[in-house]
Parts: sequence; structure tokens; C-alpha cells
Amino acid sequence: MAWLVRDGEVLAPLEVAGTARARARGLLGRDGIDGALLLRPAASVHTLGMRFPIDVAFCDAGLVVLATTRMARWRIGAPRLRARAVVEAEAGAFDRWGLRPGDTLEVRP
Repeated sequence: MAWLVRDGEVLAPLEVAGTARARARGLLGRDGIDGALLLRPAASVHTLGMRFPIDVAFCDAGLVVLATTRMARWRIGAPRLRARAVVEAEAGAFDRWGLRPGDTLEVRP
């Protein structure tokens, strides 16, 4: 298990989906997530077949947050051109963490 960190502050436990299979599965089949999921590489996501709404952060190659959005279930998101990674969490998590565009994230073991 890794940790999602911003400016030295641990935001949440982090799962990393580094393989194509893990990225394709994402959060499908789950009833929730404790923490966040990092999809890398990724420029878009969908919530087709998901059981809960999610917060999505589109990040560049350096994990700088380019944009955030909340996605309801059964939606297809448009790709973000400069995005190279996506962080997903349960809806409301980004508000609790104060995550905003411009934040630089880190993955720590």
C-alpha cells in the first residue's frame, strides 16, 4: 500500500493501478474505497457499472492536478489532453482533503 501525499501531508492510502488490466478494472465491482486509486497512464475515466459516484483528479506527468470533477454513476468522461494520470476517490473526498487544481501530489511507499 502506498500513500497519497501533498506538501508533506498524507491525504489518503493509495492503490496504484499500474497495469492495463488493473486500470481497466479500476473501481468496478466495489462498494467504495478507503482512500484513492491512481490510474497511470490515463487521460479519461468512466463510471459505467460503478456502484457509487467518484471524485476525479486529472494530473500531468508530474502529478500536478490539472482539473477535478465529480462524476455520477453511469457517465463517460471526456479525455483531458495534458492528463497523464488520474486519481479517483469516493465523492466528497477531495473536499475533505482540500484538493484543488495546481496541487502537486506525490506517491510514497
